[in-house]
Parts: sequence; C-alpha cells; structure tokens
Amino acid sequence: MNDLTTSLSLAASGMEAQAQRLRHVSENIANADTPGYHRKIVGFQEAMDSGLVETTPVHLDQTALESVYDPGNPLADESGHYDGSNVDLVIEIADAREAQRSYEANLKLFDQARQMTSSLFELLRR
Repeated sequence: MNDLTTSLSLAASGMEAQAQRLRHVSENIANADTPGYHRKIVGFQEAMDSGLVETTPVHLDQTALESVYDPGNPLADESGHYDGSNVDLVIEIADAREAQRSYEANLKLFDQARQMTSSLFELLRR
C-alpha cells in the first residue's frame, strides 16, 4: 500500500510543478510586448528526502532585450530605440506544450495508482 501512496504523491508533485511552469509560461506570453520584460524561467529538482518533484526559484532570463525602433514611443531614446522584451513566443508555446504533456503523463500515473488502490480496497472488502 505504501508504494501506491508514494506513486500518488510523486504524480501529484509532478502535476503541481508543471502547473507552476505553465503559470510562468502564461505570464511570459502575456508580457511579450511589455518593454523591459525579462522572461521568467523555472526549473525542477528532486526534494531531498522524499523524492518529490519541486520547482527551483524563478529566475529571469538574462539574454539581451530586443531593441525596438519606434521614435514616437515615450520610452525611446535619442536614436528612437527602446528595450523590448526577450520573450520568444515560439519557445513559450513549445514550453507550454511540453508542460502540458508532462502534466498529462503525471495525471495518467495518478489515475492508474488511484485505480489500483481502489481495486486493492475492493479485494480487501471481499
């Protein structure tokens, strides 16, 4: 029984980590046109003693911001340029798909462990 509850915990921690990743991807997409916005990146690590998945602290992508030419923008300097964001929508969409698929895989694992637990309880009742 302990292995089944461990499987449920591992799958739930994986789903929570991927949900947090999707939140940050959504923020990045929403702020793709915000001047000076740095893309947020979240990583994953294994918890020390439990083996559960947890996210690392969020850090900002330090790649150079896109230089946008718009002399009419109030943020523009003397040359008519201002700093855009470093969000690449293609990368964000790919990250969102990967997070979605990982979430679905963890959900299937969770459902399988739940069904096995339910079957075990049914056998014990007989």
